[in-house]
Amino acid sequence: MSQQILNLVEASSLKSEVPVFDIGDTVDVHTRILEGEKERVQIFNGVVIARSGSGSREMFAVRRIVAGEGVERKFPLHSPKIAKIEVKRSGIVKRAKLYYLRDRIGKAVRLRERRTDIGSKESSGQKKS
Repeated sequence: MSQQILNLVEASSLKSEVPVFDIGDTVDVHTRILEGEKERVQIFNGVVIARSGSGSREMFAVRRIVAGEGVERKFPLHSPKIAKIEVKRSGIVKRAKLYYLRDRIGKAVRLRERRTDIGSKESSGQKKS
């Protein structure tokens, strides 16, 4: 009974359109930032290394390399501060958490890309215009 009430309360704070992305995907997270009276959008791009929680408490962690140093950020999925999430490429992974990427350097950090255009026109020999 209490779980049903909790779900009803949480339903109002959930975003209606959440993009489908998985662990290992490279994403651009557009975050709204307030600087005084002005609001701007900052983009944080990297690989999704973890997802956790459910409902309005769902979080995802994104990792990127900046000036040779690894930077990770955790974002609430349904936060109003997140303007949008763009999936740039999908990676093939065999685990739910990619914490092992923290120990890797250079090309070893790269993940194999998942092919999603199998049934499209390009694979049947026709060129896309």
